[in-house]
Parts: sequence; C-alpha cells; structure tokens
Amino acid sequence: MPLPPLSLYIHIPWCVAKCPYCDFHSLARRGPLPEGPYVRALLDDLDRSQAALRGRKIQTIFFGGGTPSLFAGAAVGEILEGVNRRATLEADCEITLEANPGTIDSRRFQAFREAGVTRLSLGVQSLHDPSLRRLGRIHNARDAYDAMEAAAGAGFRSFNIDLMYGLPDQTAAKALADVRAALAVDPPHLSLYELTIEAHTAFAHDPPVLPSEDERMAIEDAVTQAAGAAGYDRYEVSAYTRPGYRCAHNLNYWRFGDYLGLGTGAHSKLTGPEGVTRVARIADPARYMGDHDRIASRRLMARRDVVFEFLLNALRLTEGFSQDLLYARTGYDFTDLESLWAHAVTRSLLWREGDWIRTTPLGRRFLDALLAEFLAITEIMPAEVS
Repeated sequence: MPLPPLSLYIHIPWCVAKCPYCDFHSLARRGPLPEGPYVRALLDDLDRSQAALRGRKIQTIFFGGGTPSLFAGAAVGEILEGVNRRATLEADCEITLEANPGTIDSRRFQAFREAGVTRLSLGVQSLHDPSLRRLGRIHNARDAYDAMEAAAGAGFRSFNIDLMYGLPDQTAAKALADVRAALAVDPPHLSLYELTIEAHTAFAHDPPVLPSEDERMAIEDAVTQAAGAAGYDRYEVSAYTRPGYRCAHNLNYWRFGDYLGLGTGAHSKLTGPEGVTRVARIADPARYMGDHDRIASRRLMARRDVVFEFLLNALRLTEGFSQDLLYARTGYDFTDLESLWAHAVTRSLLWREGDWIRTTPLGRRFLDALLAEFLAITEIMPAEVS
C-alpha cells in the first residue's frame, strides 16, 4: 500500500511562563534562549532521520511548543532553509507557527513571514481579562486584538485563533461573549477547546472551580451555535473554518497520516515495511542539544492499537472516514471491524452510509464515551504487530 502523507513537526519548548493547565513538554525561559545550539541540534536530528524521508515529500510543517514565537525570525528561517536542503517539500507546503500574543509585535510577525511561515496559530484562549489572568496567560485582551491585527497586517492570508471554554466560573453568557468577540475579528480559522484538567499540571494540584457537566454542555451548545451562525464550518470536533482555510497539518493527524517530530520531547508516527512505529525524542533540552542519540523510545505498534488510534483521530472529523482510508491506514475493512460499530450505529451514535462512517451529533457529544467502548473491544483483538 502507498505510504500516508508525511508532515514535519518541530518542537520549541520554551515559554515565558508555564500555564497552570498545560501538560505539554514546555518549560519557562531562564535567561537568553539557546537559539543557535538548538537550531543546529534540530538540523542534525533531521540529518539522522533521512530514512524516514526517503522518497517522500513533506506536506506540512508545524512549529509547536512551548512558545515558538520566542525564537527570532532569523532562527525560524535558518530552520526552514535547513529543512529545504535536506528534504523535498510540496509546492504548496503549509508552514504554521504557534504564537503567544504576549510575545509578538508586527515586526516579529513580518520576520516570520519573510522566513517562510505561511500560517499563524494565535494562542488567544480568551478575550476576557479576568479569565486570562486565571489561566496564567501573560497577555491581556488588548494584546490579543493587536496580535490578530498584526497577523493580517504582516500579510498572513491564513491564521487561527485558539479559544478555550468551560473556564473557571464561566457561564454560557460569558463564553458566548468571548466567542462573539473573536468572531467579530473574522478570523479565517477558529479552534474552540474545552478546558480539561490534566494530570501533573498546576491545576491538577490546585483545581479551580469549573462549570458543572450540565453547564459545560450549555456552554458548548452556545459557542458551537454561534460559530455556525457566523458561517463557520465545523469540520472537526474543535475546529471551525471559513471556506478554503482548513488546517492541512491537523487534517493529516486526524486522517492518521505520518509525521516526523523533531525537538526535545517531540513524537513521531511513521509507517514502514514492518508497520507503524511510534518514536519519542528525549524530553530534556540540554541532552537534546548535546547527545547524538536523541531517541527516548521506539515502539512498533500492535495492529489493534493502530485500529484504535485511527478511530481516535478520524472520528474527530465531522465528515468521518471512508472504507478506503481505513484500509489504507490499518489494513482492515468495514466487515473486519463490524463488531466495533454495529452497536453504535443502532444507538444513533454513528452513521454508516455505504462506504462511509461518521459520528452523529449525539455521537460527537459523547465521543469520549464511544471511544472508550472501542478501546475495550480493540484490547481483546489479536495483538500481532502491524
């Protein structure tokens, strides 16, 4: 079977301050950033990853973190020039960089644009100052508006706004006001995430008072209806877009494509003759910059795990997935997995239409519970590697 599309993820772990809800590999900056050594380590890592690139084009590139916008435009440009020398990029390769509104200005955005970045993802989270303070963000609402204006002024045709809902003491009315304020800016792409308390975060050790389950459902209904009424297409559980502005990088994740992750703590999913392999880089910047062996773990996935992870991603898409995509990514077809979704179809959690499966609105609301059922079933499937 042909290999899946390949994306490149580049992790820059430093932040100004660690947010209390964040469970990503990130750390607060202490003094000047080691841009030069880290860029050299990234490109050396790419040199040592050539086997994953052989005969393949990179479809998308994503700078994530941490706060990648802490790096200078020149450093981002050096990384992209190095990638271009070592790999083949699609002519329309989407290159996204995450940016914190508290770390940028119009000149920095212009520098990213000149370096080759084609898309920005702005971590706005809220346009309500008390909520931003409760979330530990370093910016205020004015900074967020300035960042959105600067993104457009720097010539970025495409940019995303990240917003969170279900915040401490938030009501449906407050959440709706937040979303409407963001929609008034008319961003090409909007991501709406519910705040969840993750283990090993500051919020896990000192939990804030969050809306009740019923209140969270009311908030979700309010914000999703507002985005739909404004003409945004909900193409994924948390993603809304104007026509022509879907995030190609995230679509590759959700369609269970391949990605090579570079940088401290980065993860990869790569398909080869032996099957699907998960690779994790060491989560220590000093070691990453000093060691030539930067691999912390490498695991060939069992076929049952491949099936579950495919469903975990593909069912986030409102369009669902086709039998052809399922077979191309897992080697299974619909009849092989009838026991997985037959009961969900009868309970109106899934729609099966010919060679296509997708969640119903009810299934989308209870997607986590549906996936937990799928996990229980896949765990008793044969465990041979993919």
